[in-house]
Amino acid sequence: MLIRIAGLVSESYVDGDGIRFAIFMQGCLRRCEGCHNPETHALDGGRLVDTAKIIAKIKKNPLLDGITLTGGEPLLQIDAANEIACAAKSFGLSVWCYTGYNFEELPHDAEPLLENIDVLIDGAFIERLRDLDLQFRGSRNQRIIDIKKTREQNKIVLWSEIGG
Repeated sequence: MLIRIAGLVSESYVDGDGIRFAIFMQGCLRRCEGCHNPETHALDGGRLVDTAKIIAKIKKNPLLDGITLTGGEPLLQIDAANEIACAAKSFGLSVWCYTGYNFEELPHDAEPLLENIDVLIDGAFIERLRDLDLQFRGSRNQRIIDIKKTREQNKIVLWSEIGG
């Protein structure tokens, strides 16, 4: 399966907890003012890559704690994102995903991907709420959600570094 990406970071320390393989997916319709990755907005930008090649790179690195799907907007390429997330889970890795959607407004077709996500950072970047002291996010409206606990408790449960 092909995925349109803006880039890959094979060992990221800022895109989630631990050492992560970050996939910067191409395409975003929100175009938030002050976005950290405006080069990822164009739907026809970046480059097409076979998901199998990305999965092979992830599998090859024994130091990884997980992967992070970011962008752009990963939910614009749900099937490709889910293929990569599913493979990462099979390797014993955690999966983090950034989205401009709020959890409560996620599209219904995101459900299969949610089954393979451990942590979801939700919400559009809002420049007036920008806060450089926040961990793993850019503005105060964004949440770091523990998806497994949220689904078990049927309410939003925030991820925490201690026991996260």
